[in-house]
Amino acid sequence: MRKLRPIRYLSLFCFYLFFICQAAFCDVKLPRLVSDGMVLQRGQDTKIWGWADANEKIKIDFLNQAYQTSADANGDWSVTLNELTAGGPYEMQIIADNNIAIENILIGDVWVCSGQSNMELTMDRTKYKYPDVIAQSENPAIRQFLVPDVYNFKGPQKDVSSGRWESVNPKTILGFSAIGYFFAKELNEKYNVPVGLINSALGGSPAEAWLSEDALKQFPHYLKTAEKFKDDNLIKKIEDDDKAAADKWNKELKEKDAGLKKGQTRWYKTDCNDANWPTMNVPGYWSDTELKNTTGSVWFRKEINVPESMTGQSAKLWLGRIVDGDETYVNGRKVGEFTYEWPPRIYDISETLLKPGKNIIAVRIIGNSGRGGFLPDKKYELVTADGQSIDLKGPWKYKLGAKMPTRPSQTFVRWQPVGLYNAMIAPLLNYRIKGVIWYQGESNAGKGKEYQKLFPALVTDWRAKWNQGDFPFLFVQLTSFMEAKPKPSQSGWAELREAQLMTLAVPNTAMVVTTDIGEWNDIHPLNKLDVGKRLALAARNLAYGEKDVVYSGPLYAAMKIEDNKIILSFTNIDGGLVAKDGELKHFAIAGADGKFVWANAKIQGDNVIVWSEQVPNPTDVRYAWADNPGTANLYNKAGLPASPFRTGK
Repeated sequence: MRKLRPIRYLSLFCFYLFFICQAAFCDVKLPRLVSDGMVLQRGQDTKIWGWADANEKIKIDFLNQAYQTSADANGDWSVTLNELTAGGPYEMQIIADNNIAIENILIGDVWVCSGQSNMELTMDRTKYKYPDVIAQSENPAIRQFLVPDVYNFKGPQKDVSSGRWESVNPKTILGFSAIGYFFAKELNEKYNVPVGLINSALGGSPAEAWLSEDALKQFPHYLKTAEKFKDDNLIKKIEDDDKAAADKWNKELKEKDAGLKKGQTRWYKTDCNDANWPTMNVPGYWSDTELKNTTGSVWFRKEINVPESMTGQSAKLWLGRIVDGDETYVNGRKVGEFTYEWPPRIYDISETLLKPGKNIIAVRIIGNSGRGGFLPDKKYELVTADGQSIDLKGPWKYKLGAKMPTRPSQTFVRWQPVGLYNAMIAPLLNYRIKGVIWYQGESNAGKGKEYQKLFPALVTDWRAKWNQGDFPFLFVQLTSFMEAKPKPSQSGWAELREAQLMTLAVPNTAMVVTTDIGEWNDIHPLNKLDVGKRLALAARNLAYGEKDVVYSGPLYAAMKIEDNKIILSFTNIDGGLVAKDGELKHFAIAGADGKFVWANAKIQGDNVIVWSEQVPNPTDVRYAWADNPGTANLYNKAGLPASPFRTGK
């Protein structure tokens, strides 16, 4: 997956120089987490730490108690506050050669939100789905610290390079992790205690990037890669080469693009003559036309008739997802652009741009590898502020701008093993937390067998490094994605989900199933509210001790064969099994030949009976075993979906 927010390359030389110089200063320095607005973990001894001159004496006054210590020979110091009770806001005084006052401190529960882009995805991306939630979000008891997206292969960092605590309101919420916010909102409303989120996630990141060097010793091939990337010169060469190749490709594309040719009418202009352009139905792909396997740029134009009642007001242009990048124009004026596929295109139209009668929408699509166009989506329309709309589905005119070789691939240094652990997790380890919520795995799909070891190793590694025992680790199983297959088939995403399911063997973990709320055409489904709520259910049971709270759907337990049927039993059937919206779907069955066919399935008491006339001697069953098993409909009566599974290998 591609990044959701920009990555700024961190100069390792400058970073280490900062810490070398820091110890020479007499002034006490604090990590950025220990700052105004912070949320401290209740119910635990809490560490406050920093740096000072060697042997400097430091005193901390907090909640009518005084704590004293001295910096060691390296200038490191820390104190441990007594177990804290929820409340605030409070002030902390740190007294040394300099004095620091930390204000607006809350005591509550602190959760680390980590993984890749589905955890990173912000409320800004969901603003059209949850406008009322955003408008009513003001709550000083919910706060986030956003860890910057940087990497470091030289070793664990002592501090993050930037960041601050922010409480949620209609403005700041746009930068909050959407899953994190909905999770925190549920817990805050339930327990009436402050919730702090440490948002340390990066789009596209594989699990190995989040493991420490110690943990990578179990995976020699990743450790070897991590060692290689300790060479700053290698990183610079890779990034310079990647940039040069991308710049060259983009420059050549622009020079070759007939729609941008100097001395002629640009194809985004209203007076461009497109009378002889062929038409293609949108949404759709140009790979279904004579442009099959074309990489480069293709222009699309649509003329719409705008009634006078829709003019003089702002509007939004909804174009769904586009493969891969786009530049979009209305009446010759650029209204937006993206360089990658996933964000749904929702572009703002100013109140002066639309005019009565003929209006022209032009989209220049840049396809990186042959299948360009508009992904199917529910909403392709122009919508004005007062709710009037024009449907944009149907025929659009199109024309090839320039044909190019496949776009050069990137190395993505930021995703290499250990880099994100060192820069985005190691600086957090002194901070006491309640637990972790994790959404990751898309970038490891296709390596499910390896993930069976990699993911538990990550959980174990973080717990060991945080030195807080087996804190709750709650994770999200991969959702449904890509086009549904007509027949049972192999699936890298299903194997990854299986590895996640197996990780429940690690103590004090819980898994949230989301195959019922995915979007086949978007790897970042926008329904983050239900994900947050389901994680909160898991937290209530696992972290807060509400053992009567149902937090999991049915999990496969065992099977037995009776004649031509297989009988499946489950755990977590709380209240009983349910087939949502009709008969059970997405069960497949096979015999000794391993050839799976769609099966009949029905609930009988606490079991599911599976059979097919095509398989008289069955040996194995699969449920929701697909990249996109979105029609799978086995639930428990608590309304939670069953995890995908297979009975054999």
